Amino acid sequence: MLHRIPALILTFLLLLPAPLVRAQTAPAAPVLAADAWILTDYATGQVLAEGNPDKRVEPASLTKVMTAYLTYSALHQGRIKPGQQVTISERAWRTQGSRTFLQVGSQATVDDLLKGMIIQSGNDASVALAETIGGSEDAFAQMMTRQAQALGMNNTRFLNASGYFDGPEPGHYSTARDLARLAAALIRDFPESHALHAAREYTFHGIRQFNRNRLLWLDPSADGLKTGHSQAAGYCLIGTARRDGRRLISVVLGAASDDARTQESLRLLNYGFLNFDPIRLYTRDQVVSRLKVFKGAEGRVRAGFTQDFVISLPRGVDMSRLRVQLSSRQPLLAPVHKGDAVGTLRVLLDDRAYGEYPVVALEDVDVAGIIGRAWDSLRLWFE
Repeated sequence: MLHRIPALILTFLLLLPAPLVRAQTAPAAPVLAADAWILTDYATGQVLAEGNPDKRVEPASLTKVMTAYLTYSALHQGRIKPGQQVTISERAWRTQGSRTFLQVGSQATVDDLLKGMIIQSGNDASVALAETIGGSEDAFAQMMTRQAQALGMNNTRFLNASGYFDGPEPGHYSTARDLARLAAALIRDFPESHALHAAREYTFHGIRQFNRNRLLWLDPSADGLKTGHSQAAGYCLIGTARRDGRRLISVVLGAASDDARTQESLRLLNYGFLNFDPIRLYTRDQVVSRLKVFKGAEGRVRAGFTQDFVISLPRGVDMSRLRVQLSSRQPLLAPVHKGDAVGTLRVLLDDRAYGEYPVVALEDVDVAGIIGRAWDSLRLWFE
């Protein structure tokens, strides 16, 4: 059940009223049999559990989530088409590991290659898409790393499109935190991709292969996202599940077996759903504060969230323990565009940091005339 907590809007401190229910914080997060893991709330990116989340590890086939991201980006930009025929190169054909069994010189559509890469985890399909979009797999890998940096994946570097190497490759790495951020970006920016990640099987040229994500069979709320395995990486899984309108993302890296990565992912997801409640602090486009703007046609800008702002709190927590503080980027100079980050909302539980989230402008503020700009320039000298 989703609870809405009304807020008294103050400039820098917002106090939240407390419900009648009292409870302790959530039980301790599980410690997994894996090298690294993280559990996040998709809506806000809030971390609910973690273990070595910033440890750099080889991501194996989890690499393909970035290849999928760039493929959907190219589709949205019209640089490629779903029905476009792709001629399979010798490099794609020779790629080892999990395969879609593409034949050199044959043709497959972009849509077929996407299904082969996502559902079947085809390394050959990944290379074919990379060459189509980037001109070469090496050039595409550079695009992957640049996109990772743009998404804030600061501990990630890609050297190829599939994550497959003949042996250990320490120069190709990511972290549980970065991969959770990538999974959230894929779902947010290209929601149509999720249908493929939830598909259990795909048949190409008469060869039927099943999705390696066993969560799709064990948990009816699970609908993605990607598995990976290599000797260097161990068994890895990005899991996603949606229950009662709420989505969580789990990342488990370096488990000892297929069964272990599945069960540990399920433990993480169940921990999050069973021990935390979603709390709506602000509705979409609700004004959190009106922040001062210099050199603008208006002196203040309405700030808030473009989607309902929901955080996860330990089930039944006493809301009197919660505080919300807003800090503004100052001086904030016009022009300000709707959607620009203009502040940070800091959530405190028992006066300790619980999370920080960007607050954006809910409207445009144009530049003032020459007199207004001159007056504000003078004011800034004394700020």
